[in-house]
Order: sequence, then C-alpha cells, then structure tokens
Amino acid sequence: MATACFDTAAMSKSASSAAVPTADRVLQVLAVLARQGKTLSAAELMEHTGLARSTLYRQLARLKRWGFVLESDGHYAPGPLSLQLALGFDLASHLVRLARPGMLELAQQSQESVGLIVAVNDQAICLDMVESQQSLRCSFEKGRSVPLRAGASAKCVLAHLPEAARAAVLDSLWGPGTPARQAAQDELDAIRQAGFAVSAGAVDPGVWGCSVPLFGASRQAVGAITLMAPILRSQGHEEALIRMTVVAAARISRQLVLH
Repeated sequence: MATACFDTAAMSKSASSAAVPTADRVLQVLAVLARQGKTLSAAELMEHTGLARSTLYRQLARLKRWGFVLESDGHYAPGPLSLQLALGFDLASHLVRLARPGMLELAQQSQESVGLIVAVNDQAICLDMVESQQSLRCSFEKGRSVPLRAGASAKCVLAHLPEAARAAVLDSLWGPGTPARQAAQDELDAIRQAGFAVSAGAVDPGVWGCSVPLFGASRQAVGAITLMAPILRSQGHEEALIRMTVVAAARISRQLVLH
C-alpha cells in the first residue's frame, strides 16, 4: 500500500493505548495481536494495550481457552480459531467477492499490484490483494494494517468516512483546533473533490500508489482499491494508472450497487 504522511508532530495517543471499557479489553488484546503480524511478549502487549499485567493475563487466559491465542515460550500469537474466522470471512465477504473480478482486471491491464482496503477504527486494513506478475513488484500483505494518518490508501478511506467518524479520527491524531488538524482536513477535502489519492514512497520506500473509493447502494463509501507500482516504473505513466484505477473502481461500485 503506497503511502504519504501528514504532519504527525501533534499526534495524540492512538486508540490502542486509550482507556477502553472493561468488557472490551479482551477484544483490545486480540486486536493488538492481529495488527502486529508477529508474536508478542507480555511486556510488549502491556506497552501496546496499556493494561496492567494482572488484567492482561486474565484476558490472555480467556483467549487461550477459546483458541483465539496461542502461547509459546512466553510469547503470544493469534490461535487456530482466528484462522477459522479468516476462512469464514474469505468465504462470506460480500465486498471481497464483488471487488475481486475488477481487481484482477485492473492488475492485468496495469501489470501492477492491486489491494482492497477498508477502514476499521483508526486503521486502514488490506482485505484482499492481487499481485503483479512482474519480478519487481509492490506487495502489501492481505491482513496488514496501517494507521489512518498516512498514505494514499489511508487518506482515501479516511477522506470518505462519514463526517462524524472522520472528525473523531482527526481529533485523535492531531488534536481539536490545531493547525496540523486543519491541514489534514484540507487535504482530505481535496481528495474527496478529486475522487482519488496518490502518494509516493512515504511508508514503503520506492512505492507509488493511487487509491480510489468504492461506493455501495447507499452511496456511502465502503472501502477503496489501491494500485501499487514501483516509483521507477510508474514515472511518466501516473495519469494513465490513475485513469485505470478510477475506471476499475467505478465498475466495482456498479456491481456493489446492483447487488
């Protein structure tokens, strides 16, 4: 997922470290494990969640008992029941099923990689990927997430969130009424007006990307598709790649509206 950064100097604490209701703490631990993409020690989990050690161990015990978490040598990772959830998502996801043909067509036409991105809380998450067949290609792993503050994909889905949700994310990242928040808001407004976001080399060095929103039957944005290419290969072809992505997104949106 190609990305470019807003000014994060004024960024406040992320939602993962904020206080959460007691009933949600077990989900907070599971969400942190899902996002990291690696095993974590108890100390690392405490740092990411802000939970006390005794509270953390109680949540881990519940998750282990149900098969959502595995422990090995004092490190924790998503368990087999998490894999079953992922399999069920692949089989049942309406958005993935309807977007996949358009993503395959765009990847074939552009000879580049294409990702399907959605916003969940304060993260942009890759639901599906179609890899380029070229030896030099840009990959963003299915299931990977990045904060909603940086990059073409993150900016695109953030720009098209409902107004209240968008404002809440901006407030949490840059603080209400700050110059940085206003600059971010102005950039998101420009993205909404243009209908796409582009970026180059911000999070993944050497990667250019274009992200275009997808709209469902209610005309609410339900996600975005992002075309990813090496900067060296995209140079001089940006307008053509943007056009391809915009057309592909429109076709997918029509399928979402019809179904």
